[in-house]
Amino acid sequence: MKKIVLTAALLFVATVSFAQTAEELKTEQAAKKDSVAAIQGRIGAIQAKLDAMPGWKKGAFGTIGGTISSFDNWYAQGSPNNNSGNIGFTVNAYANLKQEKFFWRNSANVNLAWVKLDDKDNPADSDKFEGTTDVFTITSLYGRKLSEKFAISGLGEYRTTILNNFNNPGYLDLGVGATWTPIEDLIVVIHPLNYNFVFAENDAVFESSLGAKIVADYTKKIGAINFKSNLSMFQSYKSSDLSNVTWTNSFGYTLWKMIGVGFDFGLRSNKQEALNYSLAQTPATATSFDDVDNKLQSFWMVGLNYAF
Repeated sequence: MKKIVLTAALLFVATVSFAQTAEELKTEQAAKKDSVAAIQGRIGAIQAKLDAMPGWKKGAFGTIGGTISSFDNWYAQGSPNNNSGNIGFTVNAYANLKQEKFFWRNSANVNLAWVKLDDKDNPADSDKFEGTTDVFTITSLYGRKLSEKFAISGLGEYRTTILNNFNNPGYLDLGVGATWTPIEDLIVVIHPLNYNFVFAENDAVFESSLGAKIVADYTKKIGAINFKSNLSMFQSYKSSDLSNVTWTNSFGYTLWKMIGVGFDFGLRSNKQEALNYSLAQTPATATSFDDVDNKLQSFWMVGLNYAF
């Protein structure tokens, strides 16, 4: 009986001691978490001061995504024997100069993707990777400050494809107006005097014109997160058929060193491109701007993310 009581007492003491030790460890852990949060707050404050200082700020991040598959005798699908794959990547790079009386912001966006479907039962089909997503944009904005938030500015923006039909069409916007910077990482450009040069072989559809250019760009890096959203609009004074709008977004989260996960998506509306595509179909699905179905263009991609 004494042995049982003694054993029970020892177990009780061990349990109490373990509970006390666990509570002490939790208390110590909480204190260290508070210390880490305080250190991160101080680092963030220092980084904010660095970002506000004059000079060049450069950076780049992007996303790589892809899949590879092979099917043999998979009769439930139209091509039971095939090899397929797709691969794509995006790059978002910027180089921004900030000075007391002026700024110069430069950025580039590249989004490319390829897909391949090799039907083993059809020797006549192509087993090559074909380009699917093809976006190339480069922008340069110069502003002379009137105040900390407003500036007189000039913008040059060039957009085209590079895998297929390079510069056909290609768009070059050149204009002047004003730029508003309500917060550190947001730029809003309003240029009422802008000329949209359009380069294309089919000059019966594509036409250059004078109009207004509006651009809103938000680029932000917070710790392991990279984010960029860009809205570019051109409103033609000649005809709404010649107007266009493009909205692209990139998000990257770094998990380990420079590697993480990324997500990209974009929307676009361009009636000239819609008509050019419709006229190229057999038979043609439209005859003019009046009867073309200008569907909203879109793309998205998820994959590995890298940052520099």
